[in-house]
Amino acid sequence: MRRTRDASVDSVQLSEVVRVLDALDGAGVRWWVLGGWGVAALVGEQTREHRDLDLAIDVEDWEATMATCTGLGYVTETDWWPVRVELTSLAGWIDLHPVRFDEAGDGVQAGLDGETYGYPREHLTTATLGGRAVRCVSAEWKVRVHQGYESRPQDLHDLALLAGLSSH
Repeated sequence: MRRTRDASVDSVQLSEVVRVLDALDGAGVRWWVLGGWGVAALVGEQTREHRDLDLAIDVEDWEATMATCTGLGYVTETDWWPVRVELTSLAGWIDLHPVRFDEAGDGVQAGLDGETYGYPREHLTTATLGGRAVRCVSAEWKVRVHQGYESRPQDLHDLALLAGLSSH
């Protein structure tokens, strides 16, 4: 079943991010906030609107993740497993990135055309979003993954914020 979200909802609100993360925690899911919300966590505040909530999800917790998100009213909009799955609801979008972790704690996400994306354990960190501790990737790693493609305006905004963090 596909459902298009309400056209008047053009961003995911912090309250929805917290609701999703709390529900995933309740289900025992291992997740890391990516994208713009990940930058917001590293900075310690929301600095712009976000189209979606990007999450890296441990593939071992995939079924629990999907059941939890479905229970929150989300449905699958785009299914590019094992690269990503986008979910939508009247509250916005969640972009799930399945990551397979090895015994050492390093993660790998599949990409299109056989590419892979690494999540080195030393770059998995914790920050704060809306007064709540959240798992995310380090500022250094976020800068690295923004290289190699043309930056959009929101990427430039986020990169400037991340540069400010590394200068302290």
